[in-house]
Amino acid sequence: MKARSLTEVLTGAVVLVCAGAFLAYAILHGGRSPQTDGIALTAEFDRVDGLNQGADVKIGGVKVGSVSDLRIDPRSFQAVVTLRVRRDLGLPIDSSAEVTSEGLLGGKYVSIVPGGAERLLADGGRITETQGSVSLESLLGRFIFSVTQMNSGSGAAAAEATPAPPR
Repeated sequence: MKARSLTEVLTGAVVLVCAGAFLAYAILHGGRSPQTDGIALTAEFDRVDGLNQGADVKIGGVKVGSVSDLRIDPRSFQAVVTLRVRRDLGLPIDSSAEVTSEGLLGGKYVSIVPGGAERLLADGGRITETQGSVSLESLLGRFIFSVTQMNSGSGAAAAEATPAPPR
């Protein structure tokens, strides 16, 4: 009986050590740490709902950098996002940036669409063409409001179109 109990305790300890190792690996290699090398670019957005420091920067769905800083410009009240992207990319100065979602419940990331200009963005450059994030809650609210308006409007129109019964 004692040997069985000791075996169960040792098995439990091995399982806990393995779980701890997996947790440490996930934290260290989770891919959400800000990129420290590459060139720094800034972009101003009207909204960055759900975008966090360490979020991915992608071109064509491929990760090319990360978000290194988020702050508010006190004069324009725009969200200023600092991005670190790979130095070897050579992004044209007319490139655009958009805050987009990985899916309905996924996280946010910055998608860059390269432009066609000859001049390239330098370290410390600014992306001027931006589109902020779209709020799913406001879209759903507008949809529900419009469906409600359509239903109440069609109900009133149907009541007006129906003739009154004879007396």
